[in-house]
Amino acid sequence: MLDALTVAVAVTALALAAWCGYAALRDQPTKDWHFIGMAVVSVLALAQLLLGIVQLARGEEADEGAVIFVAYLIGAFAAVPAAGFLSLAERTRWGSVTVAAGAIVLAVLEVRLYDIWNG
Repeated sequence: MLDALTVAVAVTALALAAWCGYAALRDQPTKDWHFIGMAVVSVLALAQLLLGIVQLARGEEADEGAVIFVAYLIGAFAAVPAAGFLSLAERTRWGSVTVAAGAIVLAVLEVRLYDIWNG
């Protein structure tokens, strides 16, 4: 899998986590700018999902198996949008905390995806 894309997703996810964590410290809910950041991270995760599926379709193999790899790709793609939807329901600082936690989960999933693909 493309290592640069994996690093880009992880770095942008950590930047989003820091940004939303800072908003939570300032007792602010998620705002429109945070949702734009979530969209950027989600588009990168979608590109990674599509690239991973294309590579599997071309015959490349993940070291730990294709099923686990695709499951982690789907989970990585869903982490930030799920946290974003939850933050819409909680329009307090805890919505920002939820997005920060979802972004951290995405960064951890990226490390695991790298391990699954490269062994």
